[in-house]
Amino acid sequence: MKLLKRPDLFIMVFVLGIIVMIVIPISKPLLDVLIIVNIFVSMTILLVAMSTKEPLDFSVFPSMLLITTLFRLSLNISSTRLILGQHDAGQVIATFGQFVIGGNAVVGFIVFLIIVIVQFIVITRGAERVAEVAARFTLDAMPGKQIAIDADMNAGLITEEQARERRRNIEREADFYGAMDGASKFVKGDAIASMLIVGINIVAGFIVGVAMQHVPFQEALKTYTQLSVGDGLVSQIPALLLSTATGLMVSRAASEGNLGSDVVSQVFGYPRALYIVAGAIFLLGLFTPIGILPVLPVAAAAGIGGWRLQVAKQRLLSKQVEDNARTQQAETKKPENVFNLLTVEPIEFEFGYGLIPLVDSKQGGDLLERVVMIRRQLAIELGLVIPMVRMRDNIQLKPTQYVIKLKGVQVSEGEIVMGHWLALSPGVENPVVEGVRTKDPAFGLPAIWVNQQMRVQAEANGYTVVDPPSVIATHLTEVLRRHAHELLGRQETKTLLDHVKETNSAAVDDVYPNTLSLGQIQNVLSNLLQEKISIRDMVTILETLADAGRQTQDTDVLTEQVRQALARQICHQFALPDEPMSVVTFGPAVEERIQQSLIQHEGGSFIGMEPTEAQTIIKRLQEESGKLQALGKTPILLVHPQLRLPVRRWIVRYLPDAVVLSYNELDPGFEIQSGGVVNL
Repeated sequence: MKLLKRPDLFIMVFVLGIIVMIVIPISKPLLDVLIIVNIFVSMTILLVAMSTKEPLDFSVFPSMLLITTLFRLSLNISSTRLILGQHDAGQVIATFGQFVIGGNAVVGFIVFLIIVIVQFIVITRGAERVAEVAARFTLDAMPGKQIAIDADMNAGLITEEQARERRRNIEREADFYGAMDGASKFVKGDAIASMLIVGINIVAGFIVGVAMQHVPFQEALKTYTQLSVGDGLVSQIPALLLSTATGLMVSRAASEGNLGSDVVSQVFGYPRALYIVAGAIFLLGLFTPIGILPVLPVAAAAGIGGWRLQVAKQRLLSKQVEDNARTQQAETKKPENVFNLLTVEPIEFEFGYGLIPLVDSKQGGDLLERVVMIRRQLAIELGLVIPMVRMRDNIQLKPTQYVIKLKGVQVSEGEIVMGHWLALSPGVENPVVEGVRTKDPAFGLPAIWVNQQMRVQAEANGYTVVDPPSVIATHLTEVLRRHAHELLGRQETKTLLDHVKETNSAAVDDVYPNTLSLGQIQNVLSNLLQEKISIRDMVTILETLADAGRQTQDTDVLTEQVRQALARQICHQFALPDEPMSVVTFGPAVEERIQQSLIQHEGGSFIGMEPTEAQTIIKRLQEESGKLQALGKTPILLVHPQLRLPVRRWIVRYLPDAVVLSYNELDPGFEIQSGGVVNL
């Protein structure tokens, strides 16, 4: 019983028993049972090989082929010992020698030779060749399959865990076909050994019978030839079944479990196959002189095993159905699905209970409607469909506090003084306007929370007065605009491509998926959004990527190419109407120094300048940019195309709102004027 509970231990004992059989003689009744077991196992393996859909479903087959071949050869040795020693090898061998071939030794020997020829020349050599070719082609295809998996993962089509599982299956498949290439040699060697064993039994039996046991010549020839041919048949029929199973497996991956577990779960895991084999074995004993006694234990074990396995599977299926029904019933009683808690919302707006009147439409709040307008505004401005904003109250916040989260992480916060308005200073504060001093949450400008009476006074003194819902809406808009590139994932990129494909399928088909992957397109669009460049003109972007993508796959280079194609749009975006575009430039000495400090790295180009010198340049740039901001203009830095991206990465920490353009991004129709020069 312990062996049945430990399949790995059972297989170990079984293999050791095979080795013992080679050395220690066994009785004729036990040999009969073991021969029936050999036929049973061979038939089961053949039916299982026919039932499996994938090679990995029967990955233990090469090991089983070795064990069954060793078992069959041990039976040949045991039968040879009985034939030569007692000129009697049991009822099964005698039956095959008499009943199957009609007692004619010549006919039996010819039938045996035919089986060996069919197995050795047709099935075994064919399976060996197929296994060799399959192993070679599987190994040759591994690099291409690995590259395909990496491409799917980079495109976002599969997760890292799915990619790891697919790589593991490829490795197991290669191991399987490599093992089958070697295991097919066992069957070939077994066929040769059987021919030699039969010849040895006939010649040695004749010598032993005539010379040692003084058996008459005719009787010795008939007896030993008949027993030898019968022994060859009972060994070659299972070998033929296994050769057929080998051919089936290699013409249509190593196992992860131990051999015992895989044998029990894979070989004996089909109740229908066990029923068929049990019936065939029982009929073999019922309608042949073999008798019921040798076949009954094997047939009964197979039938009972199949029945118990089927009952266990039905119980498991019923339990799964009951568990699913119970789970569904429990889920319906829960206030929320627990798995929903694992989902990370793209955008969350949480607020204290004191701000509920601003959100609840029943209390006159219109913040939800403003959020809808924000999404429409950003769609027009940036060309990006902002995900839905999840709004919920949070009792852990102050009553008038709110926070904005992106992907579950807080990125900004603010606080509202209910019943007051936010008055933004015109530049020169007036002491007449009194209130709660604060800073505008969106831009960090000095501001004052004023009450109803002071609101009129503030407006009269040039202050910009904003109500609380507008303060929140403006703050949320600025946060979404600043982090728009983080909200563009591969799925959002795929949605944009599908939308463009409805009207401009050629633009999409020319770039995706043949030229660039989904991830590369997403990186280019994200780079544009990071510098507040609208991606609404997707047709121009895709056509540029289709042309540039054939020369390079570097997303930084591709982004620069797209920016140059969007020159008119960029100039319109940052220039004031009916006014020249004021730009700040580097002096010749500064630009030359930056060019000398440019470092080409695998991850891109960076500026590696001495800290003191870099601080001086940054300070001068801040001064020149401040002059433009004082005039109400956007600070624009104009640089050489080769320096644009490195300079942008360099100054973004000090001037996050500065716009860096290259000479190639200037539209000829725009008038440019100098707004300052940065010198050392």
